Amino acid sequence: MPVDTAVGDPWGPLTGSRPRPAAPLWVAMYHSVTHTTDDPYRITVSPRRFERQLRWLRRRGLKGVSMAELIRARTAGTVQGLVGLTFDDGYADFTAEALALLRRYECTATVFVLPGLLGSTNEWDPLGPRKPLLDERGIQQAATWGMEVASHGLRHLDLTHADEDTLRREVHESRQLLLDLVGHDVAGFCYPYGAVDLRAVAAVRAAGYQYACAIDPGPLTGRYALPRVHVGERDTAWRLHLKRALHRWRRHEPADLPEGP
Repeated sequence: MPVDTAVGDPWGPLTGSRPRPAAPLWVAMYHSVTHTTDDPYRITVSPRRFERQLRWLRRRGLKGVSMAELIRARTAGTVQGLVGLTFDDGYADFTAEALALLRRYECTATVFVLPGLLGSTNEWDPLGPRKPLLDERGIQQAATWGMEVASHGLRHLDLTHADEDTLRREVHESRQLLLDLVGHDVAGFCYPYGAVDLRAVAAVRAAGYQYACAIDPGPLTGRYALPRVHVGERDTAWRLHLKRALHRWRRHEPADLPEGP
């Protein structure tokens, strides 16, 4: 059944295509913050490097915020100087290492967690070390300290290859489980592996999420497929400056991102 990308959507087409696009939101994509020497997927940033990256932001008058806060600021016209900080997979080192540094530099962030794998490990990665994931207590701790908790699906599955039942469970059930866990609305979703198509976008929209993050969604770019920039251990000050400068030329987003339906 074809997906209707415009009718009945108060936020406009799912793709978010607009003439004269506004300057894109700058959103950093992190995963794990810890010490490691075995990192084949380059998803790990050492605490020392992460602190330097946060210091780089603040020295330039920039502040890291959660996606929910970033989108609200965009709607209100106060997004200048804000950078979205996101952490995929919900690794336990988010509360053990990243949380204290975020608070030290007066930043917030969004952590995308997997309620189907609470307290488990990154079983989807065939290479590299097993990394523990946040359990219920860790997720609640992150929320208590002002971080946004959002969904990464149940078990880190590629939604573009999921059947309809699996797609619904990954999107709908993960949101309900997190809502029960943190006790308030779960606004955001993040596509595992950054894999997104119109069917996945439509499912996320139908589940009641207010936004979704991808990596480089191309023509699907919009509120339900927001692009992000990977930040890793090798990203020193000059690399961050270059990535931020290039972002506005490589990404295109809709000019309007209203707060909600």
